[in-house]
Amino acid sequence: MIPLKRILMVAITGALLAAPAARSQQQYAQHPPEPQKPPEKKPVPQMPGMDHAQHMGRIPTVKPEFPRMGKSQENPPAPLIALEELEQLALANNPTLRQAAAEIGTSKARQRQAGLYPNPTVGYTGEEIRGGSFGGGQHGFFVSQTIVTAGKLGLNRKILAHDVRISEVEAEEQRLRVVNAVRMGYYRVLAAQEMLDTEKDLLRITEDTLKTAQQLRNIGQADDTETLQAEVEVEKHKIAVETRQHTLRQEWKSLASVVGKPQLEMRTVSGSLDRDIPELEDEQVVQTLLAQSPAMRIARSLVDRSQATLLRERREPIPDLELRAGLQRNGEFLDASGRRVGLHGFAEIGVQFPIFNRNQGAVDAARLQVERALQETQRVELVLRQRASTFVDMYHRSGITAERYRTHLLPRAQKAYELMVQKYGLMLASYPQVLLAQRSLFQLHTEYIDALEQLWTNVITLRGLLLTDGLEAPARPGEVDLPVREINVPMMPRLRSREE
Repeated sequence: MIPLKRILMVAITGALLAAPAARSQQQYAQHPPEPQKPPEKKPVPQMPGMDHAQHMGRIPTVKPEFPRMGKSQENPPAPLIALEELEQLALANNPTLRQAAAEIGTSKARQRQAGLYPNPTVGYTGEEIRGGSFGGGQHGFFVSQTIVTAGKLGLNRKILAHDVRISEVEAEEQRLRVVNAVRMGYYRVLAAQEMLDTEKDLLRITEDTLKTAQQLRNIGQADDTETLQAEVEVEKHKIAVETRQHTLRQEWKSLASVVGKPQLEMRTVSGSLDRDIPELEDEQVVQTLLAQSPAMRIARSLVDRSQATLLRERREPIPDLELRAGLQRNGEFLDASGRRVGLHGFAEIGVQFPIFNRNQGAVDAARLQVERALQETQRVELVLRQRASTFVDMYHRSGITAERYRTHLLPRAQKAYELMVQKYGLMLASYPQVLLAQRSLFQLHTEYIDALEQLWTNVITLRGLLLTDGLEAPARPGEVDLPVREINVPMMPRLRSREE
């Protein structure tokens, strides 16, 4: 049984505790306190590509608009210029094409000259010339003519007809060189545009990141190191943008030179690096090269020319006829009557007997040149196969690289960057981590553009029969370096430095 004294103590304590609470409630009812304003919340900066809801913790769906192709073509400062327009400008203005046309005319003129008949010789003749009162002697004129035998003039025309054919193939080859050089220059300019767009995108993002870091520093959620690092990145990408602009200008100047208009105003080229890339079959490429290459056609023409020269040298010992005829006035007296002989004619005909010189040395030399021309044809075929294999290998390597970047590397790098941006917005990742993901994405995109440029370079080289130098002067038929020049080493793809 609980003692009464203890029950009284509990009751008194409860009453004492309840009295202040009752007084507080009565005072609150009579004089309610003024409402207090909640403390102001400072806005938290957002990362580029994130809206407010994403930054406050909702599931982020960041999808940056970079990198992508063709941005510079959306609002160009001047009308876009297409590849076809550049090709037409080059065909109208490149001086090597006019040089090739001049060589065709020169070869035709030489062929016509080689078939012309020798000119006759007209002269004065005099014999037994005497002076004084007696007079006398023989005075007159003569005409001599060489009669070319054994069809030598026709053979001369046939030899030079092959030179005409070689000049025509040279002109076709030069046209291929010019067109291929324009196409390669076009894709290099296009790649330089894409590189510049990429650097501009990266500069814009780093500038946005710098603003975010400065805002975070102002509210105490970031320190000076992140701000300084962001400032360094901005300056680095400003330098990169200026460098890419310089590269683009130089690529355009190179293209304008091939076109034949070095003062051509710089414009944005239309097109895309990653579209309509043709697929090449190795064996088909080689067979097309051997069948259509101007180098092979010229090598075969040189065989025909050598054989025609051999036939001409064999006809050389057959003597030509030398004809000579004329009139003379003979002043000799016939008899005592004082009559003179007067006019009388004369005629001569002669041939040269090939006893000692039968042109045997020239015939042997021509025979050896035929053998050399036949071997040259085989050599050209082997060289074309060798050089084609090199470019076929580079074509496949660049194609594999571009495809892997497009289907595997870039999508993964894009996703990794998006996730890292989201984590940074939720304060789950540091700025250096975001920066690392960003660098990786844009570095891969730059390497992808470079792979596409090399892929197009190899495609143009292979489809263009390994002819790429549009400013090399066309060779003249019969030049010593003709076989070497006809298999011109194609222009190698431009290699980029590590800094780029």
